[in-house]
Amino acid sequence: MKRVTRMLPALVALVAATACAAESAPAPRPQASVVPAAAAVAPTPSPSPTETPSGKKIKVGIADITPMGEKTEKVGVGFPIIVTFDRDVKDKAAVEAVLDVESEEPHEGAWRWVSARKVIYRTKTYWKPYQKVLFTARLAELPGNTGAKNVSRRFAVGAKNISVVDTRKHTMKVYRNGKLAKKIPISAGRGGLIRNGVDVYLTTSGVHLTMGKKAMETMTSSWMGVTDPKDPRYYKEEIPWAVRISDSGEYVHQSAGYYQYLGVSNQSHGCVRATPAGAKWFYTIAQRGDVVKITGTKRKLQWNNGWSYWQLNWTQWKKGSALKS
Repeated sequence: MKRVTRMLPALVALVAATACAAESAPAPRPQASVVPAAAAVAPTPSPSPTETPSGKKIKVGIADITPMGEKTEKVGVGFPIIVTFDRDVKDKAAVEAVLDVESEEPHEGAWRWVSARKVIYRTKTYWKPYQKVLFTARLAELPGNTGAKNVSRRFAVGAKNISVVDTRKHTMKVYRNGKLAKKIPISAGRGGLIRNGVDVYLTTSGVHLTMGKKAMETMTSSWMGVTDPKDPRYYKEEIPWAVRISDSGEYVHQSAGYYQYLGVSNQSHGCVRATPAGAKWFYTIAQRGDVVKITGTKRKLQWNNGWSYWQLNWTQWKKGSALKS
């Protein structure tokens, strides 16, 4: 379905694990630039009746939205809108029809249902930078959704940050608004650990999005069941300037030593290691939803590994919508 959203008035108020898996293995909620959800963002109370495919009675509330909070978050050009409902949605078409996305610059976008409770919005091409976007869930308009309130979120698209990681040349080129801003020597996954037919020591090749960041992240060997400090495979390290790019534990982060390999060979357990200066600079500019394209490995990034939704082409993405043209 082609969905061209309304434009906001000008100036009107945003999978196998790798060994880099952090101690907090689940995908992180927003880090440095994140605002906690406000009271108005709390899940809508769940009415007792369940909705029906006919749409005669649709009782549904929202449990979570990305972006979070009332304050405008500045995001990258690949940023998705993620809505999780408080119950399974049977009449997906009716619910999807009351989800609006308005932007200052014209764009085409579509929703994709990834579960009975979760739907994700992605644009056909990247958001244009330096504009504001408004998402509104008009839940009060659903038939029979007594007591429901409409919910809105705003975000601002910041600079167009697109990083290109070449694991064969061991470099990461960071482009800001189409211009090369920095070239950083890196070391990617070395490979060599096969689990369920997947080499989990290889960095995944594909279009990643930055999902969150921490100035210091704890990374351990627990992801592979190694928790005994006496085990020679055990590790627990505090890693600076960690920017997460997948659910399987991949980050762009400062190399914990081993600087002799940066720009020379791939020696990591799956993450993209960078120089101290390069990693800190990248962390500083990183916005959730920035694009990180990785090439050169045999391990393909799965579209549902983190926010890797750009791994699907536009035709594939639209097939997940409940609204058919």
